[in-house]
Amino acid sequence: MLNAAESLATEHALNLDQYWMPFTHNQRFKKRPKLVEEAKGAYFKTPDGRQLFDALSGLWCCNVGHSHPKVVEAVQQQVAKLDYATAFQVGHPEAFRLAERLAAMAPADLNYVFYTNSGSEAVDTALKMAIAYHRSRGEAERMRFIGREKGYHGVGFGGISVGGIVPNRKMFASVMLPGVDHLPHTHNLEHMAFSRGQPEWGAHLADELEKIIALHDASTIAAVIVEPMQGSAGVIVPPVGYLQRLREICSRHGILLIFDEVICAFGRLGENFGAMRFDVTPDLMTFAKGVTSGVIPMGGVIAKDEIYNTFMEGPENLIEFFHGYTYSGHPMAVAAAHATLDVYEEEDLFARSRALEPVLEEAVHSLKDHPNVIDVRNIGLAAAVELQAVDGNPGQRGFQVFENGFQHGAALRVTADTVAIAPPLITQEHEIEQLIDILGKSITAAA
Repeated sequence: MLNAAESLATEHALNLDQYWMPFTHNQRFKKRPKLVEEAKGAYFKTPDGRQLFDALSGLWCCNVGHSHPKVVEAVQQQVAKLDYATAFQVGHPEAFRLAERLAAMAPADLNYVFYTNSGSEAVDTALKMAIAYHRSRGEAERMRFIGREKGYHGVGFGGISVGGIVPNRKMFASVMLPGVDHLPHTHNLEHMAFSRGQPEWGAHLADELEKIIALHDASTIAAVIVEPMQGSAGVIVPPVGYLQRLREICSRHGILLIFDEVICAFGRLGENFGAMRFDVTPDLMTFAKGVTSGVIPMGGVIAKDEIYNTFMEGPENLIEFFHGYTYSGHPMAVAAAHATLDVYEEEDLFARSRALEPVLEEAVHSLKDHPNVIDVRNIGLAAAVELQAVDGNPGQRGFQVFENGFQHGAALRVTADTVAIAPPLITQEHEIEQLIDILGKSITAAA
């Protein structure tokens, strides 16, 4: 018997074959497709008319919800006014105004914005900035990067090189950046299981950076890159004092610290950026996703004054940084970003995120005693429930929970056997309670 999505595909002669889907079991999906065709507020709508609560804000990006009227209007007006403009040797006014707004939101002296089109591009841009910065200062031998196990920094060759998620790396080992090393991750169930907010144990794990520096010599290391909170690996929250210790070590050895804020920024942790939640200021900071609430692709890097000014010391008739993208500062993306930032301000959504944090915390930790739950963790408006893997078949139980959730009215996000939750900032308290009820039933049914 066909499911609703299969029946719809058949009814409308929808050919699923030619689309090679990203991060998807293509063969499995095309046997039992799951389709959505509309979205409004915190909900998707399936072709057969069912509503699905968007439990992960699209993919950590739709922070103001779907199809927000202010963002929709801004994009519609922009396409009729200026649909495209190159960023090479020509600018359009709103790109400069947006950079000013973003710099004002960033911590301390991070005041210079370089636009990209995604988080992956933002990471590769930040890595190139780090190498070029040291070279400009006469330290061309600083070519190494230090990432972290379980880290996700997109899928460019730079991003997978510093990233630490094994399936993303294993096919491409021979062509990744040379000389990259990795810090150990901070996920430790023995000492951290069922933590609420930042775990008290684990700050000492940052000291592993000193060992890596001793191994390679500080003079060869350009930058350390970490996510303030590791999202794609399943909401791995930094221990108290851990990020501060990384900052201290990097500063002492002249190594740049890069925060990948693609998930953490724009209210997900209740602040403008994760750096502000944890009170640690990096040298470079990437952003994407929530800057446009996912409406138009956009990303970027925010750099400290000293880094930008170092590039500006050469002759003014020469290009200072040979890097950029056809769609850097795209007018449509800029319009979506302006409107999204307006919504954040006008609806006070970062404060709303902070207010919803304890609601989500209490709700998600109520799942502690459900079958096969081995950890629950949370910070900001983000949480994760980790399940015991089925012997010999990791990911099976998690995917079953995903499928159960889809049937019961929630679009869940599962990485292996961990369910991540990050609802839109517009979510109501009762919707969080309903979501956790669906998740609990989905977990029980997968037991």
